[in-house]
Amino acid sequence: MELQNLFVLGAGTMGNGIAQVALQSGMIVTLCDSYAPALEKAGDYIERAFSKLVTKGRMTKDEKAESISRLTITGDIQLAASADMVIEAVKENIEVKKSVFSQLSEICRKNTIMCTNTSSISISALSATVKKPGRFLGTHFFNPVPSMKLLELVEGISTTHETIATVKELGSSWGKICIVAKDSGGFIANRIGSPMLNAAVNVLDSGVGTAEDIDAAMKFGWGFPMGPLELLDMVGLDVQVDLMEVLYEEYGDPYYKPAPLLKRMVAAGHLGRKSGIGFYEYQEKEL
Repeated sequence: MELQNLFVLGAGTMGNGIAQVALQSGMIVTLCDSYAPALEKAGDYIERAFSKLVTKGRMTKDEKAESISRLTITGDIQLAASADMVIEAVKENIEVKKSVFSQLSEICRKNTIMCTNTSSISISALSATVKKPGRFLGTHFFNPVPSMKLLELVEGISTTHETIATVKELGSSWGKICIVAKDSGGFIANRIGSPMLNAAVNVLDSGVGTAEDIDAAMKFGWGFPMGPLELLDMVGLDVQVDLMEVLYEEYGDPYYKPAPLLKRMVAAGHLGRKSGIGFYEYQEKEL
């Protein structure tokens, strides 16, 4: 099945990034959100992202205009009716996602592939809300989507091999390294990586080192491209707390229990780049 028309639900950081890479690959993209200010920011984000590519010589002005011409930004979820593929990128909350897919299942064609960009929630549980669970899977992108190579494809108990193969081929055409994970809390990447991020916050809270020193230790001692606290600021501290709570509930392992400092910072609204302050301060909030 050739996938040409993509519907992205959720115009936040992840949804915008997914829309961008799909446009760059030549797809027709509809980006939808029920929150009007998010849609305004989404248009600005994509305009600036493509302008940067033009400045760097990676895209011409004509290519930029042609790419943007294939984008529709809307608040109307009914436009999912024409999609070959839907990627949901809303809040990391199982009830919110179930509600969304219940709606989409009534709107979309029977052969539409439905994907959830979740980092921890059960794919099998979400697939129970759609009419064709065999065509449902997890597409776990990493932030920032345009530059992060990994795409984790997660198969639920009903996901068909054909569906995985089709989306893997598409992801590869987007320049992603696609891995396939069975449905389990945290899948592969977050199940391994989250305890490390949590440990970095606990080390900071204990006063062993500063944020700068902790990040430097992992970048220059372990060869990480970005320190764990820098990474948390990029991901969003609230997103990480939600993820850790899902993992802790599933496995009961104390390594997955959200660090107290992480929860205090979220309660204070210190969410990282998107709020302007996290473990570091930023001059501008992230769109």
